Order: sequence, then C-alpha cells, then structure tokens
Amino acid sequence: MIDTPFKSATHCTAGPAARPEPVRTLCGGPYDGVADSPGFVTEITAMALVVRLHRYGGPEALTLEQIEPSAPAPDEVQIRHTAIGLNYIDVYDRTGLYATPLPVVLGREAAGVITAVGRRVRGFRAGDRVAYVHPGAYCEVRNVPARHVVKVPAGISDREAAALMLKGLTAQYLLRRTYRVQRGDPILVHAAAGGVGLILTQWARALGARVIGVVGSEAKAELARKHGCRHVLISGRDDIVASVKALTKGAGVAVVYDSVGKDTFMESLDCLRPLGMMVTYGNASGPPPAVSPLELSKRGSLFLTRPTLFSYIATRAELEAAAKELFAIVKSRKVRVRIGQSYPLSEVAQAHRDLEARRTTGSTVLLP
Repeated sequence: MIDTPFKSATHCTAGPAARPEPVRTLCGGPYDGVADSPGFVTEITAMALVVRLHRYGGPEALTLEQIEPSAPAPDEVQIRHTAIGLNYIDVYDRTGLYATPLPVVLGREAAGVITAVGRRVRGFRAGDRVAYVHPGAYCEVRNVPARHVVKVPAGISDREAAALMLKGLTAQYLLRRTYRVQRGDPILVHAAAGGVGLILTQWARALGARVIGVVGSEAKAELARKHGCRHVLISGRDDIVASVKALTKGAGVAVVYDSVGKDTFMESLDCLRPLGMMVTYGNASGPPPAVSPLELSKRGSLFLTRPTLFSYIATRAELEAAAKELFAIVKSRKVRVRIGQSYPLSEVAQAHRDLEARRTTGSTVLLP
C-alpha cells in the first residue's frame, strides 16, 4: 500500500459540498520526539484535508476526509502543500488501470513548505520551499521520505513547481535520456497542448528539433504553435501519417512521443523513419495493442520502448541531476510553464471530469 502519514477518518464524496466534520486520529510509526536535526520543529499541524479512494471508479469515487497528520518518521519531512499537480496517471490510478491496494491517496506531485523534519534528515529545515514526485499527494499536509524531495529555487513559483515535478521530469527524461534529441531532428509529439506536451515541445525547440505536434482542436493547435511546434496537425481532421510524411519529404520522424496509446499507436509507428524510436509513455485512450516484433522489422527496424519516470529517478543522484536540468531550462525562460486551470482541492472530482473530457489545456493544479 502507498505510504500515507495518517489513518482513515470520516469522509464524503469529493465535490463542492461542505468539508467533512473532523475526526481526530493520530497514526504513523513509533516516534520518540527527539530532535537532533537542524530545523526540526515539534509542532505538527492539527487537522488536514485528504482525498482518498476506497473503491475504483469514476470521479465520484473520490472522497474527502479530515485527518490529523502524525509526526514525520526519522527519514521524512512534513510538508504543508501550497499546490498539487493533476496528471492523467491519476485517472489510471482512480479507475484501477494501475491497480494498487485500497484505500489509497491519489496524486503524484506537489509543492509546499516544510513544517517538520525527521531526526535523521540532513539538508532540509523547516521553512524550505520544496517539491517532489511521490504517490499520495492529494492532501493538505503529509510526510514524505526526504530522498524524494528537492528544493525549489528562487524564480520558480510553487504552482510552477507542482506542475513541473512529474510533467517536467517526464519531458526531461524523454528528451535527454530515452531518445536524446539532436539539432535538426524531426519529431512527432502527440497531445502537444497538454501538460507534458507544452513543456516537451518548448524544450525540443530549444534543442533545435523540428517539432510536429498533434492536438484535438484548432484552439489547442494555436496554443501548440505558440509553444514550440513548427507544424500542428489536428486528430480527426488531418491524415496524420500522410501529413508527417509530406512534412518530412517522405522520410518520417526520428522519434514519436505518444501519450495517447490505443488510438494512435499503429499510426505512430507508420510515422517513423527507418531506425526511428517509438516512445509510448501514456494510455489516455487506453493501453496500446499487443504488437509483433515483425511489425517493427517491416517498418525499418524500429525501436519501441515503454518508459516510466520512476525508472529514471530511481537514485537520489538521478533525481537531483534531472531536477537541476529542469529548473535551469525553466529559469532560462526557454520553457515556460503554462498553468491552464486550477481547482480547489475539494473540487478534485470536477478536475478529473474536465481532464478526462479534454477540457483542460497545459498543466492543472489543485489548491489546498
């Protein structure tokens, strides 16, 4: 089960209704109250809102609960969230596509301020602005293992940091490690007006790539053009394969970054040049179909990978290096974080509905 710093309390369905009455609970591992770490504070926030999932289902399955956070374990920091990132992977978790033991707290990224520090933690103190990628972010206050936390540098807002950690680090590994984009590379980016897409296309343009984006509407096409795409195609209107081949003079693209999945997988393969790389990193339309290796061979010895962020930040050194490069490109203003919409944390169910209906653009944050 995903670790959370609290036990279940009374709950109600997530939405604009009144917050639930608090039920005082205290849990967590043994805590001796001894503080030998700089910046440690013993005052723990009294009550906090959390969004918990007790059964897989639609947005209505999300429930609001009041909890009393425990003190952080020796290797944890306690964070009061100021902004929480919303991602499509949260939908996969909610529906059970990515199954995890229930009950569970959803959410993978957030930013906030440290309010307490475990006694074995070094390098952090109360008052530090921080962000992280770690399951269980849909709450006001929580404890997080310090190894997953990074400091947020001056010049990057809390909302930007919350939107950057999962989406920005995803763009970083896709462009810099999965397929290392080179100047002049033609690349194809699906969902180019989405949270990852807008970061990825700007960064790719900064690297000198010729970016072809695919979006779902003319309004999103205009947004994609302003954020790094040299050419924009509209799914359902344009013949994606024929258009890509025409734009590349018949050659195809060096890499396809596809977060859509089932609906676009085979046409994405057909857009690649020989020895090109198919990167399928999301399932917005459902999981991609099973594919025979011969399908890769007959299209020109293609490469196929299904990466996930957590494999690329498995060590502290990898996380710090990726975050450093990400924050640097954002501070340079070569990549601008577009927060398309925000919702109160208590309205998380509506945020999920809008995300699934493709009514959102750019990044979405939840505000505690």
